[in-house]
Amino acid sequence: MTITNTEVVILGGGHNGLVCAFYLARAGLKVTVLERRHVVGGAAVTEEFHPGFRNSTASYTVSLLNPKVIADMELARHGLTVVERKVSNFLPFDDGRYLLAGEGRTQGEVAKFSAKDAERLPEYERRLEVVAGVLRDWILKAPPNVVEGGWMAMLPELLKAGGLGRQAAGLDVQGRRDLLDLFAKSAGDWLDGWFESDPIKALFGFDSVVGNYASPYTPGSAYVLLHHVFGEVNGRKGVWGHALGGMGAITQAMANACAELGVEVRLDTAVAEVLTEKGRAVGAVTAGGDTVRARAVVSNLHPRLLFETLVDDAVVPADFRERIGNYQSGSGTFRMNVALSELPNFTALPGQGDHLTAGIIIAPTLDYMDRAHAEARLNGWSSKPIVEMLIPSTLDDSLAPAGQHVASLFCQHVDPTLGDEHRDTVADLMIDTVDAHAPGFKASVVGRLALGPRDLERRFGLVGGDIFHGRLTLDQLFSARPVLGHADHRMPVPGLYLCGSGAHPGGGVTGAPGHNAARAVLKGLGRRA
Repeated sequence: MTITNTEVVILGGGHNGLVCAFYLARAGLKVTVLERRHVVGGAAVTEEFHPGFRNSTASYTVSLLNPKVIADMELARHGLTVVERKVSNFLPFDDGRYLLAGEGRTQGEVAKFSAKDAERLPEYERRLEVVAGVLRDWILKAPPNVVEGGWMAMLPELLKAGGLGRQAAGLDVQGRRDLLDLFAKSAGDWLDGWFESDPIKALFGFDSVVGNYASPYTPGSAYVLLHHVFGEVNGRKGVWGHALGGMGAITQAMANACAELGVEVRLDTAVAEVLTEKGRAVGAVTAGGDTVRARAVVSNLHPRLLFETLVDDAVVPADFRERIGNYQSGSGTFRMNVALSELPNFTALPGQGDHLTAGIIIAPTLDYMDRAHAEARLNGWSSKPIVEMLIPSTLDDSLAPAGQHVASLFCQHVDPTLGDEHRDTVADLMIDTVDAHAPGFKASVVGRLALGPRDLERRFGLVGGDIFHGRLTLDQLFSARPVLGHADHRMPVPGLYLCGSGAHPGGGVTGAPGHNAARAVLKGLGRRA
């Protein structure tokens, strides 16, 4: 049993932990990262799942990774290359028609189904971007925090609130109304107010249920739709792409950037306890019994895992502990990787083509998505599930043997408590769902990895399989994430900070929570960011 000293110890080497470590080390601090698994990256990893076939195991596509983080960490210099999809999305329909969405083609495709919707599309995109632009400015800022104390303590938070208010006030009346709608309404209600045809509503409505155990008609789901339009690839807003080498290429580049600054990363090192003395976090005790003492402890873990398994209840305020226990976390996600002997051949658009580089969405209407959620709540999973399939090997031939391919299937809905005994049944259903649109797909599958919600929790610490470390609902966003009064990444235990997706601005491979937490730690230690 050893005792070592560092200035900051970070629990968890997921992408936000690495981002936080980088900024702290760049400011001159000695940083140690403790990672439970044999590889850094958390849910952003690339692993071999069948002999000769590699793919992103959990997170699987790139857009939300923040441009400032990419630039500051010089991720390109450290080995990251992101390539854009040739087509954004491909939606095949049961009647043999299809919708292809992408730059320069979406409006014409929508016109096949509704001339009125095609005419309205540019204005929809413009107004959505106006609201996204306001919120995008706050991704790399801690939101206004509710604090106790006098005016001196409250003043900085009032100034933050005033800044956000001024930005909102800078919108015209139409923009303010859209902002309110996108926070309060369901995606279905929002989209029904814009469009009349099912295909375009399905295209945009899909974003509202990604990782969200909800119907597109659940109030607040419009914000989840908005959350997915914040991103960009290679300077182009709203674009999605692939990291060459899989999502692990992102976190390996981050690890290289950290190593260059002297960050110590200890793999295969699970944390058993956050060490506290006189009510303050002063380090971490590993499962092997070693102690790492530090001036600050930063957790990249899910908030519930942190406070329910690692922090002594005696040092946590009772109300905070109760609210963390009630923190809502659980998505309807069932994640699969499949090894393919050949590319799929879709009935709606036969043969190879750019559509196979797209996000292929099997969910033809908002009502279909609504029923998928309702049936999962009733029966444990939907017999007609929502499936998004990507085939990254169409853009990256390093992932599979020559002439063969890998596909990522992001499937919904299943109950977040789905038992392991149902895993293969549900996996078969997901493959059959794709096969119904691309006959022969099932026969081309030579290997697969299926991860239900419990698998995602065990492997990656995603409680309830929640890819966002907690639902993106109004009571768990901005100043209320993870609990009102702790939006500044400082937890109620002095010296303890949160840098994972359970902190503002939430989930996705963004790096933003890690960036923002580093600023809070530096301020707490009296250092300049």
